[in-house]
Parts: sequence; structure tokens; C-alpha cells
Amino acid sequence: MSDSSLQLTNYIRKKTQQAVVSWGDNIVTIGGDAPIRVQSMTNTDTVDAVGTAIQVKELARAGSELVRITVNTPEAAAAVPYIREQLDKMDVKVPLIGDFHYNGHTLLKDYPDCAKALSKYRINPGNVGKGAKRDIQFSQMIEAAIRYEKPIRIGVNWGSLDQDLLAQLMDANAALATPKDSREIMVEALIQSALQSTQKAVEIGMPLSQIILSCKVSAVQDLISVYRELSNRCDNPLHLGLTEAGIGSKGIVASTAALSVLLQEGIGDTIRISLTPEPGASRDNEVIVAQEILQTMNLRHFTPMVIACPGCGRTTSTYFQHLASEIQSYLRNQMPLWKKDFPGVESMSVAVMGCIVNGPGESKHADIGISLPGTGETPSAPVFIDGQKAKTLRGDNIIGEFQQIVQEYVQQRYTPKNI
Repeated sequence: MSDSSLQLTNYIRKKTQQAVVSWGDNIVTIGGDAPIRVQSMTNTDTVDAVGTAIQVKELARAGSELVRITVNTPEAAAAVPYIREQLDKMDVKVPLIGDFHYNGHTLLKDYPDCAKALSKYRINPGNVGKGAKRDIQFSQMIEAAIRYEKPIRIGVNWGSLDQDLLAQLMDANAALATPKDSREIMVEALIQSALQSTQKAVEIGMPLSQIILSCKVSAVQDLISVYRELSNRCDNPLHLGLTEAGIGSKGIVASTAALSVLLQEGIGDTIRISLTPEPGASRDNEVIVAQEILQTMNLRHFTPMVIACPGCGRTTSTYFQHLASEIQSYLRNQMPLWKKDFPGVESMSVAVMGCIVNGPGESKHADIGISLPGTGETPSAPVFIDGQKAKTLRGDNIIGEFQQIVQEYVQQRYTPKNI
């Protein structure tokens, strides 16, 4: 029996306060009605100012709107102004986030040029000090943020959770007639650490709107539980990320599974995909994965989407696979140029199909598409533009000819009318 009351899924994003992270004239808003932002982090030794600046540039060029760098030693803190200087010379205005642990209070005090060159501070309340020193050292970091007018992220991590707070909650739970599961206590400890630290920062004088929160864990279901509850209990912008997600497909799948659920529920204002890079792999893969999560969910558009046939027994030739790969690389490489001159091009869809079964139909639904011949089919490739067959390509240069067609289509459709 069919259900005549079928409801399509609606996406409603939670409205949070809006934080502002900037460098020069590059203003990146977070939360409120701002787009969900993509963030990444370098894995260079920050002391290597040139190497770090180069990697930041690569991440920014890939689409990272904020880049976090490790600031863990006096030498690293001293290098930060030079990293910023190198980026400015290359006209890379991406805001830098300083990742502080243990000695952040000292580094921000002893290296004021570092404090000024950073656009945001990440503070882990589990690593700011122990005992009586915790409140003092936390206050010193907040005071630095206030002095230099920098937003902060209070980033709680289950691997470095405040053990005193966790012990208090565990003891209180043990005294209950019906104790809760230890997993529930861990989730509560993460949330309380973030919210209590936020309250302390506000009491010191930090504007509430300039505090971003995160509570990261490495298990998918735990991350979903933490952020659902955190979102219910605050209006701060939230940074999402599955910490220690892993390497290769495992890290990509786990991050996608966790973040997609939360994003669909309207939770999250910035995201980072914490992938362990495979040997020789580019660091910017985590940026591409973050963008693709947002784009496939239709939450943002970064580069034209390629719809490609997976292949089957009707497509024993791998030619369409090569074409799909070439087109995907071509589109991504062109975007830094296209986005300046052709606004809206990032929402374009391109279909690369492998045989007559679904090829023409999928190609008609895309803005521009090509249907390649399957096994035994006539060696020709019809091209469809805006749903209509435009021409048929043959010969040994189909890739080059199709790329030229895409370029001409972009110029004709997306050139601003006032140019």
C-alpha cells in the first residue's frame, strides 16, 4: 500500500551566534547565516616558517578557509610572524589559528608578535594546567585574546579531557541508586568542560559571540551524541570533526558518516576532516573531502560536480574512467581561475557516462554531459548541453575536445552580464 503523504527531507540549520575571524580585509564569518566553513591543519614543523607557509598556501588554494598551525614551543611561536609575513607576500590572506596546549599562556605572553599574527586561538581546557594553576593559566590565555581582539575556540578532546571534572562526575554517578553508563558520563564531561570554560571566559570579559566550541571524540556514535546535546545547551558556533579519524577510506568513511548526520540535523558551523595522510599523499585531501561532504549534501558548492558511471560488464573499456578522472582534475584545477571571473560556476554539473543504458539520460539531466560508447557500441560520444544534444565527438582527442566545450560553456553561461 503506497503512502500518499510522502515527505521530502528538509534541511533546517540551527541559528547560532556569529563569530568573526579575519586577517586584513579577509573576513571569515562563522555561525549565524554564514556558510558552513572548511578548516584544515598543517602537519609541518611550525619552526620551518617557509615550509609551513607553503603548506598553508596549498591548503588555502585547495579551499581551506581557515588553517590551524601548531604553536607548541618558543621557537614555533617566534616563527609565526614570519609565516604570516610569507603568506602576505604571496597574497594568501587565509586566517591562521594557533593550536595551543600546556604552555599557551606563556607563549602568548612572551611572544606578542605571535599573538598578533594569529587570527584565532584554539584552547584545550584539559591541557591548560592542573590544580590551582588551571584557572590562572586559562585566564591568561583569555586575557590575551581580549587584548588582541581575537576569537577563540574552546576545543575539548576526549583524549585530553579534564580528569578532575571526569572524576567528579564519575563519583557523583556512582552514588546514584541507578548509575548511568560510563559512556554517558564521558559525554557529559566533554560538554560540561566546554560550557564551564565558556562561562569562565565570559566572566573574564570574552564576548560570548567570539567563542566557538568543539567536543571531539574518535567514535562516530559518540560524536553524534555529544554534538546533539551540546547544540541543545548552547548557541555558540560549533566546530565539527571526528578526531583521529584514521587513514585512507576508513578515515573518510568515518568522518563522512558522523558529520553527515549532524549536518543534516542543522548542527555545525565549521568542519575539519582529520585524515592521517597516506605516504606521499597531499595534505589538501582533507580539504577536498570536507568540500565534497558539503557539496554532495547540497549545503555548499565549491567546484563543478562530476557525475560518473561506475562501470559494469557493458563498459569493459576503461576510456570513460580516464575521461572522468581527467575532467574532475581539469575542473578542480580551473576553479581558482574560474571563480574570479565566472560566479556561479561552482554549481555546474558535468556527467561522464559509459554506455547507452544510462548515458544519454544522465547527460541530459546535467548542465553538460558526454555519453561514451560501451563495449560493442558505435565509437562515438554524443555531447549534451542544457538537456539537448549539441554534437557528437569521435577520434583520438575526445578528452581535449570535451574540455574545450566545457570551457566555452562556462564562458557563455557564467560571464557576468555587466562585463
